[in-house]
Amino acid sequence: MSVYTLWVHQIKTPIAALRLILQDEETDAAKEINVQLFKIEQYVELVLQYLRLESPSTDYHFQQLELDDIIRDSIKKYAPLFIRKRLTLHYEEARCQVLTDAKWLGFVLEQILSNALKYTKEGSISIYLENKKTLVVEDTGIGISPEDLPRIGEKNFTGYIGRQDRKSTGLGLSLCKKILSKLGHTISIESEPGKGTKVSIGLDTAALEAE
Repeated sequence: MSVYTLWVHQIKTPIAALRLILQDEETDAAKEINVQLFKIEQYVELVLQYLRLESPSTDYHFQQLELDDIIRDSIKKYAPLFIRKRLTLHYEEARCQVLTDAKWLGFVLEQILSNALKYTKEGSISIYLENKKTLVVEDTGIGISPEDLPRIGEKNFTGYIGRQDRKSTGLGLSLCKKILSKLGHTISIESEPGKGTKVSIGLDTAALEAE
């Protein structure tokens, strides 16, 4: 185990301890602390998945899975942020099976939802299926400049709009592209500044066989 992986696992202990301390608190301050703890947990998870993806021992467990189960798990995880930001969620059931790895696809969907929530100040986020096997996450956020779109997903590239948020690193989308490539899936992004962003995940995996 590398020192970075060890650190990631060790940092989870004080985070869990703080969660326990705050579990019976209903004050506004406690609620805000819980939100910030959630963000810390997501950053820790991002680092952990980065380390796993770079490891030569990383494996993928492909199965035929109900896409809605993966979507609902991600929505449930981010529900507090939807409520806190007063954003509307439009979710249309996908009702389809997909050949994939539930853990890795779930991580990708969570990263895309996290970005949509971060850059959407008002309006809504929509999740729906397009063309039978394309999962779409669409928001009404700040959008991405046309000149930056071709480079979105490159490690350490955030674009002009992204650089307005100094916490943004571009690592999340970079990981998403690598993971989806490993899964045999695709990703495309359409966006317009001030009007929102549409992220499409192509879920066809014709060259893969379920275990």
